[in-house]
Amino acid sequence: MSNPTKSVAFECDIAHQCGAIELIIKPIEKDLGGFSVRRVLPNKERQMIGPWIFFDHMGPAHFPPGDGINVRPHPHVNLATVTYLFEGEILHRDSLGSVQPIRPGDINLMVAGSGIVHSERERPEATSKNRTLHGLQLWLALPESVEEGAPAFIHYPSKAIPATDIDGVPVRVIMGSAFGLNSPVKLSSDTLYVEAHLQKGQSLTLPYAKERAIYVAQGSLKARDTDIPKHSMAVLAPEFGVEIIAEEESRIALIGGEPLGPRHMLWNFVSSRAERVEQAKEDWKAGRFPVVPGDEKEFIPFPG
Repeated sequence: MSNPTKSVAFECDIAHQCGAIELIIKPIEKDLGGFSVRRVLPNKERQMIGPWIFFDHMGPAHFPPGDGINVRPHPHVNLATVTYLFEGEILHRDSLGSVQPIRPGDINLMVAGSGIVHSERERPEATSKNRTLHGLQLWLALPESVEEGAPAFIHYPSKAIPATDIDGVPVRVIMGSAFGLNSPVKLSSDTLYVEAHLQKGQSLTLPYAKERAIYVAQGSLKARDTDIPKHSMAVLAPEFGVEIIAEEESRIALIGGEPLGPRHMLWNFVSSRAERVEQAKEDWKAGRFPVVPGDEKEFIPFPG
């Protein structure tokens, strides 16, 4: 998705906790024209969790026939986007010529590198019926050594993502390694992304990473003496053996990894260098980015 403003950080309600939880972040809901997005990262107190620098929870949005997702071409540099759906479908197109529907359980990994442009729309067949869109879109900062690498797009179908049960809790290792499973999704640095679906009363001991946070997309949790409500992110202390317990049926995303250091952000651009995001802004305004084949007629202008 494209960021609607030049500023990336949204005002969030932030609560300091103790024990296993360092911080609880409650996102602010934003209307992006027909559907809502809850932005958790970045915020004014916490820019990143490991390499993760952007976390949006989309929907659930319910669309009648004819309406739907219609995000015009927009650019990125020096980051990778990771899109994961619980419900619905999005049609990805990019300036490399990729055309790929993403469906529930799939992973779309788009590495912007030195620069890429993409759009997110829907196939005509999808827009002809009532439907729901619900999912997560995250951005990864890239290590400085590969920030300016060649752009790339890789689609991983749902069946390629390893899954298991841990004491009756279904988990999927979307990126990185956990619970004895290794995801095939390409990594540029030490990265963790796990999804789990707990029933009321079930517990799960979370895998360790140098930095970690857990987002509650559905339901509510408890970690030791701390409640983690629906649509909030709990930043975890750097300790082993942190256990969560579901207060009700809950769906969670655990993200983390090795911290990369601070990044500069401007609109849809991320870089370790302030001058790079400024150059990307000028390049987009001057029309120096490549176009998206099959979606050349429209684009999102730089805000302001």
